[in-house]
Amino acid sequence: MSTPESHEHAELPLLDESTGGCGDDCACGEGEESGLDPALAQLLADAGLDPVEVEDIAHMAISEDLDGGVDVTTVATVPEDAVATADFTAREAGTVAGLRVAEAVLSVVFTDTFEVERHVEDGARVEAGQVLLSVRARTRDLLTGERSALNLLCLMSGIATATRKWADELEGTKAKVRDTRKTTPGLRCLEKYAVRCGGGVNHRMSLSDAALVKDNHVIAAGGVREAFQAVREQFPDLAIEVEVDTLQQVREALEAGADLILLDNFTPIETEEAVALVRGRAVLESSGRLTVANARAYAETGVDYLAVGGLTHSSPILDIGLDLREAV
Repeated sequence: MSTPESHEHAELPLLDESTGGCGDDCACGEGEESGLDPALAQLLADAGLDPVEVEDIAHMAISEDLDGGVDVTTVATVPEDAVATADFTAREAGTVAGLRVAEAVLSVVFTDTFEVERHVEDGARVEAGQVLLSVRARTRDLLTGERSALNLLCLMSGIATATRKWADELEGTKAKVRDTRKTTPGLRCLEKYAVRCGGGVNHRMSLSDAALVKDNHVIAAGGVREAFQAVREQFPDLAIEVEVDTLQQVREALEAGADLILLDNFTPIETEEAVALVRGRAVLESSGRLTVANARAYAETGVDYLAVGGLTHSSPILDIGLDLREAV
């Protein structure tokens, strides 16, 4: 258990523009300074998150909840000078993600110094009833920021928990589960971070990171080879992935020089045939028809990745609550 840390609150306006996606090699927000506590900002940066972007999300969440007014219930029922300690507690077992993000959300609400006690770190497997984070601050501020902090923490922990189930199924194979761009607008950096916390890996953060030639690109360009060559000519330094539906298209993508081939809706037997055909000359990724139940069968064919959009668009939340301690 760590010792409590004190933080100073900083009044900041809601930023108007997003700084873009972020990941391990992110440079977004470069030149901008975060108004978060420097130690907290560094922890976010160390995790591959841009503190400026996290702060923007925090302000947006609180602004949406207050809608230009005040927390009327809390203001009416809680004395202005009351101080309390609150525990973020898991209501069910799972994998946690977003604890530092929850701190960031609370910090933009807090009007005075506060203390945090960190009991676990992101990526930890937790049990029902386990205390994850304790915060001591003005009671009004705790209650006003509670729901916004929990919304993000529960969402991210749900994604991490679902990802961990896939990662556990793939244990002992070379295959990794990875996400897609099927993310909540404005929350991609947080949702993809949660995938990493669950033992998965990230696909591209944006359309500009890498090329993915899909069926509609193939139709528009006149073929797999034509689409690949068009991308290679205009963006020679980018990795190019090609989505294919048949073994013949696998051959075409391979001959064109694809760095990665996405096997869309292949059966495990067809996937084995593709692996044998490619013989390590390109990275292979399976997509479609995938479930936790058949994940191992696909992984054992020798593919490198399993692409699972449901990690970010369909994972249920992990139930986490915030409980004020009784006065003693």
